[in-house]
Amino acid sequence: MLEISAWKVAQVVLMSRELDRAEGELRGFIDRLNEDEQASLVAVMWVGRDSFAAEDLAEAIMTAKTENTVPTADYLLGSPHLSDHLENGMDALGMSLTDEEDDLVRGG
Repeated sequence: MLEISAWKVAQVVLMSRELDRAEGELRGFIDRLNEDEQASLVAVMWVGRDSFAAEDLAEAIMTAKTENTVPTADYLLGSPHLSDHLENGMDALGMSLTDEEDDLVRGG
């Protein structure tokens, strides 16, 4: 089960698209997530880049927790196409970020 809200994933997606302007804010946002949320975020990214299948989400989350050797923000920001991988991962899990992204863009 995913341990992060779609709204928080959408926040990361939007900030990662504006990394040149929002890197500090994005790092702070990720750092403030609890361990379960950070592991879920990494797992969603892995599902989105096809490192894990959607049905293996629980394994991906456990792997993210046990193999965490660098700060999560550093790891995620070092991943090319982070926003695409997160969106693809959420789609693979049957969760669209469209509504959350629209709300955030409109200032919600």
